[in-house]
Amino acid sequence: MTLLLHNHFVATFQKVKVNYWVFEHNQLLRKHAFGNFKELTKAIIKNNAMLRYLDNVDNRKGKINENLSRELLELFTLGIGNYTEDDIKNGAKALAGLGLGENGGIYRDRIADNDEIVYFGKKGHFKADDLVDIIFKQKNSPYLFTRKILEWFIYDTPSETLVTYYGDYFRKQNFEIKPLLEKIVMEEFDKKTAGSKIKNPLEYSLQILSELQINPRSNRPLVAFLKAQGMDLFNQPNVKGWEGGKSWLTSQIYFQRNNLADLYCSGREIFNQKTKENRMEENNSPNFRNTMVNLSWKTGTNKQIIRELSDRLLFQVDNESQKDFETILKYDFDSQAQNANQAVLRLFNAMVKEPEFQLI
Repeated sequence: MTLLLHNHFVATFQKVKVNYWVFEHNQLLRKHAFGNFKELTKAIIKNNAMLRYLDNVDNRKGKINENLSRELLELFTLGIGNYTEDDIKNGAKALAGLGLGENGGIYRDRIADNDEIVYFGKKGHFKADDLVDIIFKQKNSPYLFTRKILEWFIYDTPSETLVTYYGDYFRKQNFEIKPLLEKIVMEEFDKKTAGSKIKNPLEYSLQILSELQINPRSNRPLVAFLKAQGMDLFNQPNVKGWEGGKSWLTSQIYFQRNNLADLYCSGREIFNQKTKENRMEENNSPNFRNTMVNLSWKTGTNKQIIRELSDRLLFQVDNESQKDFETILKYDFDSQAQNANQAVLRLFNAMVKEPEFQLI
């Protein structure tokens, strides 16, 4: 949920440039990850990182900057088509003078615009919290974020029927995130979700690490892999965040994923590089692979092991793939043989390179 929110309320380090503000932004997302979305929205537009990222530090009376006001409506809450340009302009006036503070955004009276405005038909002297309260009374307030959750966890392209169904429930729960997640995950609903979503680079890599029971000595190789895959943490390409969907599976990305599988299955952790320390460790330890990788599997015939791994990796094996896997793990496979672990590991490596493994 923190990662989803990180991609919903984008504020990149490249633009913010202050470590502590980026840290505060991340901690705010963690604090509200299962909390109230409306309260999180109020907090996020007064967060120093967001104020810097969306240029509200330059928003003052007589020199209005509309960036934060626009993205509050377009990307954070309602979505395109559910507001007017006047709402953006008047919202920007209400946000004028809201700038950086020691503990988050504060208004500075000398540059604030205290004029009366009309916002979604309401007239008054509004400030940041007032804008959010008005936004969340609008008919379409629950649907944008509900769609984002469905896209992130279940579908790349959820149906409008599901978006409306769960969005209406989100509104009834007063925009509490946890009940919405519980309903989506636990409710028996004819979703037919298998193969409907492409794994993002983090989902792909963490699943392999988990299966191989690898405890990385450093997160840097994983971060380097994510960056190469276009999922640079804290540095999304633009305010809309990572596009997701089919953008996660270009030919280059697929090739890089296969390389990562080879590295992890061979006991290496370094992506696109090998340090002197790694080379020395490999040279001095003939059992380097065995100390790094621990793929657990139940003894049985080759077909039983293929079935076990395919069930764990959550994809169906067609006849052609079954033949390929049985070529790797032959009919006379002996689970007690000295090289049995290496043989099953080769099978696992082949499976995670299958197109089906790229899907959820």
